[in-house]
Amino acid sequence: MPATPAEKRAAFRALHTSGCFMLPNPWDAGSAAYLASLGFQAVATTSSGYAWSKAQADNHVTRDAVLAHLREMAAATDLPVNADFENGFGVDAAAVAESVRLAVATGVAGLSIEDSTGAADGSLFPLAVAVARIKAARQAIDENGGDTLLVGRAENFFTGKPDIDDVLVRLRAYSEAGADCLYAPGIKTRAHIEAVVKAVAPKPVNLLVSAPSEFTLEDLAAMGVRRVSVGGALARAAWGGAMRAAQALAQGRFDGFADAASGAELNALFSKARE
Repeated sequence: MPATPAEKRAAFRALHTSGCFMLPNPWDAGSAAYLASLGFQAVATTSSGYAWSKAQADNHVTRDAVLAHLREMAAATDLPVNADFENGFGVDAAAVAESVRLAVATGVAGLSIEDSTGAADGSLFPLAVAVARIKAARQAIDENGGDTLLVGRAENFFTGKPDIDDVLVRLRAYSEAGADCLYAPGIKTRAHIEAVVKAVAPKPVNLLVSAPSEFTLEDLAAMGVRRVSVGGALARAAWGGAMRAAQALAQGRFDGFADAASGAELNALFSKARE
């Protein structure tokens, strides 16, 4: 029997109680099935990876398309799926609440809400507005699926405003507003990571690692990080391989296929995934 949304959400919450786990980011059902075959305990969607698969830039996909993607991803695996739900697809709290209600209905085990306005200047919502949006998301979850995990994101380092003091203020406020897990994508140093962990303790912290890092998962666990995601990095790695192979073809060469996965291996994987 496939796992129910309630079972997935319970398993996901349990992962956040102790230790540190890897939360890789597939961009479609096939990549989700492959990650499940490797023994990962949960996965998270990636707004950028999904957008690129639709020939669009990150944060330019419609809410309806993202909701359809979340339904597909939740149905593709028995693993809990955490949704990269961008900024909640709404400027005000009421719009965020409506979007979150729809996201919960897709069967995801968790979802994140960013405090970026999405404007070209990289601006963030004023703190009071950002807090109201998290509170609205919390209420929508409580009323429509209270076991869904809510992640509050401070986007300072992603939007060109790397102010760690403001990050800490925002994350504490999001925690108090009802976020279950806190996330500041873009922080990289030990000092910043440990400051975030300390600021919101005992609530869990998600860390983004999307490039080669001096830290191992064990190192991050020792700093108090509870989960590690990779954003669009796996999708970028896949695109990198495909682009190199295609560029070789454009030059009349076939050496770009040297590291390609075998068709037999992929057919065996997806035949097993359907069982």
